[in-house]
Amino acid sequence: MTAHRPAEQSRPAVPAGMAMRDLLASCAAATAVSTPPRAPEAARTEPGAAPERREAA
Repeated sequence: MTAHRPAEQSRPAVPAGMAMRDLLASCAAATAVSTPPRAPEAARTEPGAAPERREAA
């Protein structure tokens, strides 16, 4: 005789606690906050060239 197994009941879909759009937005915000600002780009001059001078106001 074969042992009788109860039929597996499918679980109802449980809605996630957070919408995917909100999850992606929070990840983007975390990346923006944790990424340091870029350093200002130095004026691109050739090696040995004199630095550019600006007139005083």
